[in-house]
Amino acid sequence: MTQISQDPARHGVREVVVIGGGPAAHRFAEAVHARDDARTLHVTVVCEEPYLPYDRVALSKRLELDADLTLEPNVWDNDHVTLLLDERADAVDPVAKTVTTSRGKTLRYDDLVFATGSSAPVPEIPGYEQAKVYRTIDDVDYLSAEVDRLAVDLGRPARVLVAGGGLLGLEAAGGLSRRGADASVVHSGSWLMSAQLDEGAGRALGRIISAQGIGLHLGTRPRSILQSDDGTVTGVKFSSGQQIAADLVVFAIGIRPRDELAAAATLELGERGGIVIGTDCRTSHDNVWAIGEVACFEGRCTGLVAPANAMAEVVADRLLGGSAEFTTVDDATKLKLSGVDVASFGDALATTEQCLEIVYADPARGLYQKLVMTDDAKTLLGGIFVGDASPYAALRPMLGSELSSEPAAYLSASGMDAPAGDELPDAALVCACNNVSVGTVRDAINGTHTDACTDLGELKSCTRAGTQCGSCVPLVKKILETELTRSGIAVSRALCEHFELSRQELFETVRVLELTSFDDILERFGKGRGCDVCKPAVASILASQHDGHILDSGRGTLQDTNDRAMANMQKDGTYSVVPRIPGGEITPQKLAVIAQVATDFGLYTKITGGQRIDLFGARLDQLPQIWKVLVDAGMESGQAYGKSLRNVKSCVGSTWCRFGVQDAVSMAVAIELRYRGLRAPHKFKIGVSGCARECAEARGKDVGVIATDKGWNLYVGGNGGFQPTHAQLLVGDIDDETLIKYIDRYLMYYIRTADRLQRTARWMEDLDGGIDHVREVVVEDSLGLGAELEASMAKHVDNYEDEWAATLADPERLKKFRSFVNEPGATDTSVARVSERGQMRPATTEEIERGDAVYLSGPTIPVREGA
Repeated sequence: MTQISQDPARHGVREVVVIGGGPAAHRFAEAVHARDDARTLHVTVVCEEPYLPYDRVALSKRLELDADLTLEPNVWDNDHVTLLLDERADAVDPVAKTVTTSRGKTLRYDDLVFATGSSAPVPEIPGYEQAKVYRTIDDVDYLSAEVDRLAVDLGRPARVLVAGGGLLGLEAAGGLSRRGADASVVHSGSWLMSAQLDEGAGRALGRIISAQGIGLHLGTRPRSILQSDDGTVTGVKFSSGQQIAADLVVFAIGIRPRDELAAAATLELGERGGIVIGTDCRTSHDNVWAIGEVACFEGRCTGLVAPANAMAEVVADRLLGGSAEFTTVDDATKLKLSGVDVASFGDALATTEQCLEIVYADPARGLYQKLVMTDDAKTLLGGIFVGDASPYAALRPMLGSELSSEPAAYLSASGMDAPAGDELPDAALVCACNNVSVGTVRDAINGTHTDACTDLGELKSCTRAGTQCGSCVPLVKKILETELTRSGIAVSRALCEHFELSRQELFETVRVLELTSFDDILERFGKGRGCDVCKPAVASILASQHDGHILDSGRGTLQDTNDRAMANMQKDGTYSVVPRIPGGEITPQKLAVIAQVATDFGLYTKITGGQRIDLFGARLDQLPQIWKVLVDAGMESGQAYGKSLRNVKSCVGSTWCRFGVQDAVSMAVAIELRYRGLRAPHKFKIGVSGCARECAEARGKDVGVIATDKGWNLYVGGNGGFQPTHAQLLVGDIDDETLIKYIDRYLMYYIRTADRLQRTARWMEDLDGGIDHVREVVVEDSLGLGAELEASMAKHVDNYEDEWAATLADPERLKKFRSFVNEPGATDTSVARVSERGQMRPATTEEIERGDAVYLSGPTIPVREGA
């Protein structure tokens, strides 16, 4: 056995060992890391699974889409946290203060945190050995593979019975059904989610689930699992006597706290299991704490995210000298089960004496909404929503408060006008997942303690509100707009002072009325002469909708400097030239042409992060000469200057790499040639990786494509830069044709609805519903726009023309490329250069003053014929 002693470099640092590597442990590590005095602690997390901590709430996405569920990994990249993966804690000695692991290590601790979570119980009925559970990534990956295998072996969809009609059971059944299984649910209650929903809501949910083809067996439970002589599952017999056929049986009937280590260490346990904690989250032993599903508070354990996060924050605060307390379990929950919005909060089952229930139900639509009020119908006690949970975000923080209007007015199903808005108290909880109060959000907006956060994305980052499940984002946005208005800051969606319409509204207006010029648009919907905000925005809208060169039809004067020159202006007034290199693939012959151009014109060359070659230092009058050579060699504009597709980055994929599972290069080239020249609210980038090793960094792009052995996973909404964001999985395992169709829809929906200069990541953050809304529009075609979006993209593809090739063919366009308008033959002789590492770069002021610079007036050697 190996004794791990305290690292000498950590002498005097408090050693904290966390047993368990789930979301609660992750949140605890985050909470410690975020504190200014975190250096006084060193946290070691012992995780028995081989994966980085992941989001267990989203397991259904893994089941359906093979999604990456990893929680924010940056917390592990610091010297105050050690993460031990694939290593189990086997014993705890509270006297010696040590933890012994499955790899023979002994970890000394000053404080011990139990975050062991829970397990999925399986009742010991006949045949229970053949049952599977729905709890971990390995469980879900097994179920996915088994459903696929059974479908192939049996020549029909696998028949899967899920035992449990609660949150986990319905998630599992829905995910399996969408994966192609013939799924059904057996539940002991008389209606689904009987622990969270009343009968009306449960039955409304049941009708929707049944309509999706998922069978329901209510008021009974499995009595035995039937098998053939060789042990193959053939069916299940219920306590009601009914017997149904099944190929696979999955139990999701609740959770059982994993408290075995705690019991062996003589910690006090609850009557139903779990480690008993107080309001400080301390156990019956000093310096031993418990958080998450294993913690028993006031006689019960809970499997919800918000209480686990709150407990983690309390323990982090206590270890660093604070006095935070965990005082109550917030049972509020909002989720999407099999595509159905379900939410409940407060006294949802109306157990308060003499309370009133205001209910609106539409069984035909599968809609159920209820508010629970005090007997005077003034104070909100709780609520339930099925089918349409849109009122939830605004109502949950008002729990325990008096409503200013008739309760029914708050229910969207009532058809009444919604109240203008109740003033939320500072103490109201806006984000239960991260325990963020309304007051905290207001303070961040008003800059009470730090710089003011006046942008939604910035506000989410600095308060953490809306960064977990996302259900509170609409309310956070509403608070932001209210506070800005109260501070005298106008909350306007106007494009600029000349257009009261937002970019989205202006885009749709131009599209519907088929307007083709800035003057027409300004005359009908604007005022004044326009500005450097609206002119490029309108130019982009026109370019997105109509054919034609960006410098023609009066559009040239609307463009930014870079678009007018069709090149990026640099700090010294010269320009860079970037030929398109689709998918990063280029022939030696084209490389030679680029090298010759750089040599002839004395250009500085640099490989870009997008697998292209940037040529720096060209004067405006040289651009046509340079592009003549490049176009004649078969190259075209890379449009590094435009708010459009920049590049498609790829790895070599299955063509060369022994790990590649799809031809990433061919796909990347096809994608780049399809979307080249597509104007958008902002630049966008695409990546294509040939396997899960992700060498093309596709998840850091606006659109990311990652190969699987079954096709492609499509990710959207990522970007690098100042505010990096990981792209989110939109859909998995799709074929080439479906992939292109969904990218078409996604990009055109973004182009139509995003704000000016808004990247896809920020656009998706602002959308109510975020990635779920995008999936509904793009994949499920919920708005019926699919064909229209595809047609818009097809029009772009059919009418694409390289801007530089078209410019070279038109003498009038070429007249714009003069250094001096009133002296056509003159060149700019003020370009100062110095040599560095074999290339010429801009000279600094000091180098010019010292006389070290040379001045370039033209190509360093005569331009070759045709240049």
